[in-house]
Amino acid sequence: MLVQQRTISKRVSISGVGLHTGCESTITFLPAPENHGIVFRRTDVGGNPEIPALADFVVDVSRGTTLGIGDVKVHTVEHVLAAVAGLEIDNIMIELDAPEPPVGDGSAKPFVDVLLEAGFTGQDAPKDYLMIDQTVEYLNEKKEVQMVALPLDDFRITIMIDYKNPALGSQHTGLFSLEKEFVADFSSARTFCFLKEVEMLHEQGLIKGGNLDNAIVIVDDEMSPTELKKLAKKLDINKSIILGSTGILNDKTLRFKNEPARHKLLDLLGDLALVGAPMKAQILAARPGHPHNVEFAKKIRKLYQQKKIVKKYQFTKTAGVIFDIEAIKRILPHRYPFLLVDKIVDFKLDEKVVGIKNVSTNEPFFQGHFPQKPVMPGVLIVEAMAQTGGILLLNGMENPDGKLVYFMSMNNVKWRKTVVPGDQLIMQVEMVSRRSKIATLAGKAFVDGTLVAEAEMTAAIVDADGTPAASLSSLSAGEPSREK
Repeated sequence: MLVQQRTISKRVSISGVGLHTGCESTITFLPAPENHGIVFRRTDVGGNPEIPALADFVVDVSRGTTLGIGDVKVHTVEHVLAAVAGLEIDNIMIELDAPEPPVGDGSAKPFVDVLLEAGFTGQDAPKDYLMIDQTVEYLNEKKEVQMVALPLDDFRITIMIDYKNPALGSQHTGLFSLEKEFVADFSSARTFCFLKEVEMLHEQGLIKGGNLDNAIVIVDDEMSPTELKKLAKKLDINKSIILGSTGILNDKTLRFKNEPARHKLLDLLGDLALVGAPMKAQILAARPGHPHNVEFAKKIRKLYQQKKIVKKYQFTKTAGVIFDIEAIKRILPHRYPFLLVDKIVDFKLDEKVVGIKNVSTNEPFFQGHFPQKPVMPGVLIVEAMAQTGGILLLNGMENPDGKLVYFMSMNNVKWRKTVVPGDQLIMQVEMVSRRSKIATLAGKAFVDGTLVAEAEMTAAIVDADGTPAASLSSLSAGEPSREK
């Protein structure tokens, strides 16, 4: 696999009609600098708005993957993204003068051909690989969809499809080398649909640019010649339509015996580009489709974001520790005698965090609380939970600089057992809810498996109005948190 990032060497374009919108469209690929990523730009909209190709910006997955910010959208991006990801391009600007790329022949090959024509330029920055070191699974039992990413020091995809249709049957395929197999064996696999879906899609205002030259239609319904003629008229198809004998409308020849399965792999490859980084992983997928692909990509992207945060603050790997005390001091502004968390041992982005506080007899508060029978003040247990919970807010906003975090309220606060010298306080804090500027956290503190305290904490994230930048990872009761 490539080690350094790369972009294309020159500007290239291709024109055609969009599959669902039917709009005439020109897509232009341009070189981009290091760490730019994959970005779409709508040149037909005022201000030339840009949309990063990330799972965060997916707004529709009904019959393809649509990206959007506000009212600006780019429809059916999966084949374009498959071409970019399959050719291992890291940085590229993709301009469109319409809301949808041209469909071409229904595969990624037209885009692959122009990108190969553009050639590639190596860049100095290393590729930012996401190393899958834990199992990531997506399951939809109702749809019988299962996807899993497994640790592997390479990149492979294996998929299985089963539509319970005699013409299609159960199919599987696998890609084991992007460099050796993608262009020849997968890029030209065309999109497909079932005959009984065609009229429904047309009535929904979709496939306006669809025809028998850019899609494989699988016969799963009997139609008379008269009904076929009516369908052809609705779709503005001038060619005659016959059911044929192969299970493919008009007995269209497949490019591969398992072309539908290969196309599903192509779609999955494009949707996984929305993670935002190339992966080293073994991907296994049963019955994938765009809604499931995107949900799977979101789970993997969350892992990627989590790893970036950990890497930013934790410089050395330590078994069983996510953030050690030095990393915590890089995150939180608190210092002696008010830093009340020693290490973080579990961290799931936007979900939960587990912190440890070793309660020593040397704690300064024991001098007065109480000298003859030292007990950790309950408010400091809550503060320790709050500081632990602050780390859960690391992914709170795209730009945490210039923000302050204030406690708004604490509810259902309960102290159930005293905490004394020698105890190890284990603090589990979960995200209850989150809006743009308000976060609610539920914290529990344990000693030797026994619940000693719990509280629900709500904090507000506000603009600093020119004061020093705030750390979203830092909460202090009644006080704004500031980043050093």
